[in-house]
Parts: sequence; structure tokens; C-alpha cells
Amino acid sequence: MLETNLGWNDILFMLKGAGVTLSITAWAMLGGTILGMAFGLARTTLPWWLNAPLGAVLDVLRSVPLLIQFVLANSFKSIIGVNASAFTVACVMLSLYTASYCSEIVRGGILAVPATTRRAARSLGMTYRQDLAHIVFPMALRVALPNWIGLVLSVMKDTALVLWIGIVELLRASQIVVTRLQEPLLVLSVAGLIYFLMSFPVARLGARLEKRWHEND
Repeated sequence: MLETNLGWNDILFMLKGAGVTLSITAWAMLGGTILGMAFGLARTTLPWWLNAPLGAVLDVLRSVPLLIQFVLANSFKSIIGVNASAFTVACVMLSLYTASYCSEIVRGGILAVPATTRRAARSLGMTYRQDLAHIVFPMALRVALPNWIGLVLSVMKDTALVLWIGIVELLRASQIVVTRLQEPLLVLSVAGLIYFLMSFPVARLGARLEKRWHEND
């Protein structure tokens, strides 16, 4: 029988860290999805002289490692005198990082709608907004959803990097327990199981929605 010093208080401490992970993920996906939809739509409609600078900014957010963005943002807030918590910094930066990827998902979904379909909608008297609401967005959603689900899972794992700015999320909580108990294999296995239990329902929901749409085609 396995003997371990890992107790319920340690597991509850890790679950509390998991709650922080879920909270940051939720805020990042909310802000990132809203901004990503706006940026993605803008990149399909703006003239090149506005599209190019926006695309360059989003490229920077995608290219610079997220850890560097966290550390720089957390340092600059003190330099410029912004009174923001590390949790707020993490949510804001992860939202912007998420938006940079979500914008490409949205843009790809919109561009996947055939131009002939959009012309047909406009020939029937639909306005630009009606075309987006009734034709483009429903069709683009089917293309974008699998990638968006993948982005959710990726962002959930990326939250582990916020430990570098002093936030005790699941991975940091696990490290604290490991330091105290000196049982890394067991503790990290429990942490991995918690990550799986948080991620699996999201993945299954995406698969069910995608299957339902295919059945309705």
C-alpha cells in the first residue's frame, strides 16, 4: 500500500489553485474572444493602411513569449504607477494574447464563407449587418469552433506561467506542496489529473457540438 504524507488539506490547497486557474482562464477567454471577434472582423473589412498596423500589433503579441509579456507588464505597471494586482495583470495580458490568436480564428472563419454566398445574400436585399448576422457568422462559427476550443485548452495550460508574477495557481500550489512533502511524482500526478478533469469537459463539449452540426447538415 502506498504510504504518503499528502493529505486532504494539501489537495484542497491545490484545488484552490485550480480555482484561480479557472478564473484566469474564464476572464482571459471572455476578454480575448470579444477583442478577437472585433479584431478578426476588422481585419476582413478595414483598408490595408489600417489593417497592416493592426496585424503587426497582433503578430507581436503572438510572437513574443507569454512569460516575457507577463514579466514586462508586471514591471511596467510599477514604473508608470498603475495600481493593479498581479491577478489583473495576468488577466489583461492573457486576454490580449488570446485575442491575437482568436482574431486569426475569426478571420479564417469569415474568409471561409464563399464570396458567392455573400453576393447572393446581398442580391436578395440583405444589408451588410444582416449578411453578417444571418449568413457569415453562422457559417464561420462551424469553421472556427474547433480551433476556439483548442485555444481554450491552450490558454488554460498557459495560465501556469502566471506563477512567475506571484500568483498561486494550480502549478504553483503543486510546487509548494512538493517543496513541503518532497513527493514530486505523486503531487504532480494529482495536479495532472486536476488539469485533465478541467480540460476534458471542454474538449467533449466541443466534440458534441461539432458532431451535432455535422448531423444537421
